[in-house]
Amino acid sequence: MTARRFEFRVRGSLSDRTRDEFYGLAVADAPPETIIFGEVVDESHLHGILALVRSLDLHLISMHEIRD
Repeated sequence: MTARRFEFRVRGSLSDRTRDEFYGLAVADAPPETIIFGEVVDESHLHGILALVRSLDLHLISMHEIRD
């Protein structure tokens, strides 16, 4: 997997501390959701982001690759 851009949407808004957990990714408010997006370097990185979402007990609404 070469680097690709992804967008993750989670329910609700995130605290500053939770936002900081997504180092290297952009985080934007889109009430009633939060959008986390940016470059995912490989499959391991993708699974790491999903594991982080799960460990923070966030409700993942959607995930998709952003195509230019």
